[in-house]
Amino acid sequence: MTGERNPDKLAALRDPQCKHSEASIAKALEGTWRPEHLFALQQAYELYRFYHRQIDACDAVIQQELAKLPDRSQGKPFTPKAAKCGRKANALGFDACGPLFKALGIDLTEIEGIDVGTALVILAEIGVDVSRFPTEKHFASWLGVCPRVYESNKTQKKKGPRKGKNRVAIALRMAAQALGRTQSPLALFYRRIKSRIGGKGAITATAHKLACLVYRMLKYGREYVKQSMEEYETREQQERSLRRKAGLLGFDLVPLGTRSMGHLPFDLDGNSRMEERLDTCRRQR
Repeated sequence: MTGERNPDKLAALRDPQCKHSEASIAKALEGTWRPEHLFALQQAYELYRFYHRQIDACDAVIQQELAKLPDRSQGKPFTPKAAKCGRKANALGFDACGPLFKALGIDLTEIEGIDVGTALVILAEIGVDVSRFPTEKHFASWLGVCPRVYESNKTQKKKGPRKGKNRVAIALRMAAQALGRTQSPLALFYRRIKSRIGGKGAITATAHKLACLVYRMLKYGREYVKQSMEEYETREQQERSLRRKAGLLGFDLVPLGTRSMGHLPFDLDGNSRMEERLDTCRRQR
């Protein structure tokens, strides 16, 4: 009730990234300080502080439970990833990368799209033992991130993925959706599938890939080997993409070796189109 009411002083507390200037904010803060409005503001502030105290208490319990787990790192050194600018709104209040590495024996956050929150969900829901799943296909099927196939009278019918509330599957789908906005091989895979079957199918396909990577790391305990963009985009994929784009624009992709033959136009199969040009010239005459 007895806080600061000077508009200029309050406007000076604006976030630097705010698009409005201090003058416009100060002008908007001018007015009458009615008691009912101040009471509602005090209630909202106290509720905001209460929620943050609850979140801090949850973070403290999570930190204590991670410290109780056995060390499966076998003395391997942990190298944290380079910190990104800014902090996520729902990020933990402590650095959980090191305790997660000791609990799992591997660093799941090395996989593109898997952050600390997703790794915590995997640890809480699955643990470190995936031997109950014979293969990664069984694991992906249990998560429900692969299409269902029904066979009747030797006829296979495919349906969409199984609907459910598996927390790991939900976390992997959210990771796959966020991954599509990055620059990585998995993001290229997401965008390639999205161009074919749409965003919903691309999320499921990318979540399936993430599930397979998580299964392999948990089962074999090997470090994740990152693939560069150049390694992912092989020559065949680049050539296929260029042919498709050239066809959409109405052009032909001509290999460099054919330019020495009098600059004759060739189609994608290497067949000369000089006869077609001659027929066109005759019809124009």
